[in-house]
Amino acid sequence: MTAFYSEHSQVWVSVDCIIFGFDEGKLKILIGRRKMDPGRGEWSLYGGFVRSDEGIDDAANRVLYELTGLRNLFMRQVGAFGNVDRDPGERVVSIAYYALINVKDYDDHLRKEHGVEWVNFDELPQLYSDHNKMVFKARKLMKQKIASEPVGFRLLPSLFTLTQLQRLYEAVNGEPIDKRNFRKRIKDMDFIEKTELIDKTGSKRGAFLYRFNKRAYNEDTNFKL
Repeated sequence: MTAFYSEHSQVWVSVDCIIFGFDEGKLKILIGRRKMDPGRGEWSLYGGFVRSDEGIDDAANRVLYELTGLRNLFMRQVGAFGNVDRDPGERVVSIAYYALINVKDYDDHLRKEHGVEWVNFDELPQLYSDHNKMVFKARKLMKQKIASEPVGFRLLPSLFTLTQLQRLYEAVNGEPIDKRNFRKRIKDMDFIEKTELIDKTGSKRGAFLYRFNKRAYNEDTNFKL
């Protein structure tokens, strides 16, 4: 390291990850109790400091992999949070990211090892520092993204019912959707394929299972839901 900029005060840079999941018709957030001071024991997002040999995207990917054991997750930057008094320990600027994962893909043993829990978005407790602000901004960005790109499929299993798909959009948007209009729009989307498989967990009659066709989506330039 050089002696450049020694006349300036030092600022720490961290990343915080807002991990969204979807289960039982509810939008979920992965949080845990903070294991370090300041704020030990408070509910918190999962994060870490940026190392001297990595970029901020690399740091976020590392933190996500450490927590989930999953690679190639959908991840987008939320923004920088740098109020002077946001961290009572040191002057810390945090770059927040949000990621989408299928809850069923997450090894429950790994979740317990890290001491984190899935909580309903609507029941989110008070989090450490400005983490609640990060979560709400991330949800706002995800609502915008899911309206123009089918990113919601990353929260669903590979096979899903139309009811599951509708509940996902309702959970992300925070408001009900008219069933008839929703299904009419889905019917016009070639990249949502109906299979011959039937899910009978909800009723004896069952419901057809659907899947996302990425190739068909790449050929469709008019998606909007």
